Amino acid sequence: MTSLRTPRTTTITRDPRARLRRLGVASAAAGMLATLFVAGPASATPDPGDNPVRGKVSSEQAADARSAIQSGEIPGVDEIVHSPNIEHLVNIPKDALKGTNSDLAFQGKYAFAGNYDGFRIFDISDPKAPKTVAQVLCPGSQNDISVSGNLVFLSTDSSRSDDSCASTSQPASVKDSWEGMKIFDISDIANPKYVAAVETACGSHTHTLVPKGKNVYVYVSSYSPNAAFPDCQPPHDGISVIKVPRKAPEQSAIVSFPVLFPGEGPDGGGNPGGPTNPGVSKTTGCHDITVLPEKNLAAGACMGDGILFDIEDPEHPRVIDQVQDNVNFAFWHSATFNQRTNKVVFTDELGGGGGATCNAEVGPNRGANGIYDIVGKGKKRDLVFRSYFKIPRHQASTENCVAHNGSLIPVKGKDLMVQAWYQGGVSVWDFTDSAKPKEIAYFERGPVSATTITTGGSWSAYYYNGYIYSNDIAKGFDVLKLSDPRTDPAKRVRMDELNVQTQPNYFDFDSTDD
Repeated sequence: MTSLRTPRTTTITRDPRARLRRLGVASAAAGMLATLFVAGPASATPDPGDNPVRGKVSSEQAADARSAIQSGEIPGVDEIVHSPNIEHLVNIPKDALKGTNSDLAFQGKYAFAGNYDGFRIFDISDPKAPKTVAQVLCPGSQNDISVSGNLVFLSTDSSRSDDSCASTSQPASVKDSWEGMKIFDISDIANPKYVAAVETACGSHTHTLVPKGKNVYVYVSSYSPNAAFPDCQPPHDGISVIKVPRKAPEQSAIVSFPVLFPGEGPDGGGNPGGPTNPGVSKTTGCHDITVLPEKNLAAGACMGDGILFDIEDPEHPRVIDQVQDNVNFAFWHSATFNQRTNKVVFTDELGGGGGATCNAEVGPNRGANGIYDIVGKGKKRDLVFRSYFKIPRHQASTENCVAHNGSLIPVKGKDLMVQAWYQGGVSVWDFTDSAKPKEIAYFERGPVSATTITTGGSWSAYYYNGYIYSNDIAKGFDVLKLSDPRTDPAKRVRMDELNVQTQPNYFDFDSTDD
């Protein structure tokens, strides 16, 4: 049997609390406005239309997974292992919302957790004992979530019957399908109110906030994976920009659709993909955008391209540089700047998040991070590739695993990041030396199943005010404590709000860090 895992260099701590706990009961139906759950189960069933399904693996792959568990090469089903510098404080299983857990956002003492069935708000005043403040049933994948002031934003990138929270899933080819952005008022945190919806071409897979005085601009990322969506035909080479007045969100509207990949041909000026570059996604939109508002800078992960662009005029962003990797990157998924804004980490979501790509067969350079230095100044800045980083622990063929969402850990003079890898778990790594990145801590569960590939693992893992918070697709909300002299200075950096795709200048916040 091929070895599934490289030798560990750190001691494994086994957590007897790691076994699967029974999930909560189904939730109640929604009306035109969101239905709220403060505690306990409700009565009806959320929409199952967008949730992942199990997939078969070969009998040989299943036998290899079982053998690896028995030999101790990988953790047992649902068993937790981690490096000694990480402590697993708590897991909060799913409750009323049964769908796939997705992204996270933070404000003050609250964490906002997206779910394909809606979103859940946690009070994290005590990180060891988060409490549910509200659960909002409003189905529509992915429910990518952000928060700004009294407003919460949700992305819908699945074909819905209408823009209400009572909508139902329907075929993408239906002419009157709805998809786009939903906006909630959280002035009363325990009772969020659905206040606005903006339909966008090709939906909203993810979104990014650009706060600007009395307004919030929303960059809506969407792409055209197939020809099923009538409003999503290539070339779909731009982003929708929504202007949201903070005091009148009901007036939110699209103000521009900047084309980021102008060019000739049916697919515009982005990566043409196969057959020219087999295995590489042709660019028909962006998956994710990260902005640094204080620097008027943004980085876009756009299927077959990575881009750097200027957002001084938020309604009319301008591309500075564009790069491709037709050797190892299949799908440019997300981007993260370092604090000095002289590096960008791009992720490659090889297999779309549902594949088992963290193994010896795939290797260390595919389904990984690509680290790029930003060289030059102003309009002459260029993205220059330096190296790849991938977690050093091989996963079983039943574990979906690939580079996914992460955030900086704010330590002056260092480039440190925590990142989700689906069933590869949570990795903390150092890319201060762009050419020699290295992992310094990790946390992971064993496979959801030893016999089938079942979607699970950490969707997003972010550092916020001294702790790591992870939204596990299947298992719920995890809180981790990282204790390491290399990362401990970050505990002194305190933030009032964090949307990871709207990167802050961490050291403008309260900090005793010198």
